[in-house]
Amino acid sequence: MSKIPPKKPDLAATTREKGDSIQWNESAPAESGKTGIEVISAHTRRLPNLPGVYRMFNGDGDVLYVGKARSLKKRVASYTKMGGHTNRIARMIQQTAHMEFVTTHTETEALLLEANLIKRLRPRFNVLLRDDKSFPYIVVTDDHECPGIYKHRGARQKKRAYYGPFASAGAVERTINAMQRAFLIRSCSDSVFESRTRPCLLHQIKRCSAPCTNEVTISEYAQYVGEARRFLSGKSSAIQASLSEQMQEASDALDFERAAIYRDRLSALSHVQARQGINPHNTSEADVFAVFQKDGMTCIQVFFFRTGQNWGNRAYYPRADKSMEAGEILESFLGQFYDDRPCPRLILISHKGKDIGLLSEAFTSRAGHRVEISKPSRGEKRELVDHATSNAREALERKLVESSTQAKLMTGLAEAFGLDRVPSRIEVYDNSHIMGTNAVGAMVVSGPEGFVKNQYRKFNIKSKELVPGDDYGMMREVLNRRFSRLLKEQGLPDEIANDEHDAEIVGVWPNLLLIDGGLGQMNAVHHTLDELGIADRVDIVGIAKGPDRDAGREKFFMRGKPSFMLPERDPVLYFVQRLRDEAHRFAIGSHRARRKKEMVRNPLDEIPGIGPGRKRALLHRFGSAKAVARAAVNDLKDVEGISEQMAQAIHDHFQ
Repeated sequence: MSKIPPKKPDLAATTREKGDSIQWNESAPAESGKTGIEVISAHTRRLPNLPGVYRMFNGDGDVLYVGKARSLKKRVASYTKMGGHTNRIARMIQQTAHMEFVTTHTETEALLLEANLIKRLRPRFNVLLRDDKSFPYIVVTDDHECPGIYKHRGARQKKRAYYGPFASAGAVERTINAMQRAFLIRSCSDSVFESRTRPCLLHQIKRCSAPCTNEVTISEYAQYVGEARRFLSGKSSAIQASLSEQMQEASDALDFERAAIYRDRLSALSHVQARQGINPHNTSEADVFAVFQKDGMTCIQVFFFRTGQNWGNRAYYPRADKSMEAGEILESFLGQFYDDRPCPRLILISHKGKDIGLLSEAFTSRAGHRVEISKPSRGEKRELVDHATSNAREALERKLVESSTQAKLMTGLAEAFGLDRVPSRIEVYDNSHIMGTNAVGAMVVSGPEGFVKNQYRKFNIKSKELVPGDDYGMMREVLNRRFSRLLKEQGLPDEIANDEHDAEIVGVWPNLLLIDGGLGQMNAVHHTLDELGIADRVDIVGIAKGPDRDAGREKFFMRGKPSFMLPERDPVLYFVQRLRDEAHRFAIGSHRARRKKEMVRNPLDEIPGIGPGRKRALLHRFGSAKAVARAAVNDLKDVEGISEQMAQAIHDHFQ
């Protein structure tokens, strides 16, 4: 069974979002069975001398590479020349069975489209940004008379002020907590704000001024919000001076209680600034990128500076061929990094590539303001880059140590369980429920570089035929859903082999299944996989808790072997325990989230047409969902926003 060719992206829609205009050119398929230079040469004869983007495919329809060119004809023709190619490019040419092209008006448009396609298609011969989570921001709302301060991640609204980005959600939480103490701004939702009749706990611990119950006037609260905005805009020195002056005035007037409030606010401000680390004096807004390479791996360290303050840093480990230079990797990384993020006015880098000027032009055209990309040679900016480089080096060295340890543990695991090969993908399964309610199955994945959290999966148990608490039945459902879908999408595991040059990539098929459970769970798993015809293609190990459920005395089960235990204090045993505990943690977390959602469900949510506004109006009028259920149609239609037709629908739903 061959892989299903990937669906083509909507390139017209992609470029409409960027304001560009392109033409899609679909080249005729190459002759079946041919690959390499012969295929590329056949395409070259029909190509124009125009800028654009090209894609290379293998025989199964997988995208091998996405590239951009000032002249498609000349760039693609360069692949037909014998010799002069790196091993990576030579392998790519050899595997190419088909090519497709997009022409653009300018090379800048081609660069932006290339970055977008790389992120969406993830070709194996391109530099890939593997961790692409969006960054969190702090938002101060503008659509309420008493604005709040919140953490925000995702799409933005026009009428709100955003500050960041921050390197992590933890950094945002710490900053918001400190700013609440410094500026006494609320963090509750608007609905909670409207329903308060007395101050909440945050007011009692001096982290909110409680405008909800008029403990502070609207004008005083507006002053607090203005100070918070000025602080986030980089005017912290002026705010500190003002607070210090007010504290002194209160002290001189012998109003020591008010002076203590200003003292606490000054202390909170100092706490925020102390967490900022290195703060530049002459660089108010910049992102700093530094590359460090060692032993065939690359680390890119990113620092964010806004309003003269350091909002944190993050390390990335892009997938790139060992032969690629640091500047080339960084260029491709930047294009993908800013594909869906706003660009600052200044980007400082540690290595320059040949297309850095084009990249700056592309970012400028999309951002609507000038974006400068610079490799500083001296001064404060050079110190910032050197600091980022030092962090990149330390992060990569830690990563290499962790990877080496992981490789040893994976090898030891294969020896301990008598596996034919060292596993490249381990899947661990567990269930979680309370007396059969809100049952959830969980799968965690581990590979050569540790846990692969973006491939974790949870399974809400759906079967109505299961007896509540039937762990074996739950495991059968989870495994059946998981591997039925895998067979449908990917085919049998022996038909899909990971490329030897991509050993660090976790494949789609597991080599080893770890099941949290004893012999009964193992039999359920084998029965399910036997029905699917794949039980002999995947190694399966059951992990049963030891006597008295003591960690370190686990018993292991494998088909065709007697149960066995691993020596206490064996590193492999600790490794297996960590895998099982991670699956247990993920399963319990998923179960609790489902249970919490179930607990806060309101009967009104089940009625079509009842949204948050109508639900709030009904609850304000009747006090509870039970009272709504008992209400007459005439009473229901008197509620604001409830028509006679809707009132009848609500009444019919409950009656």
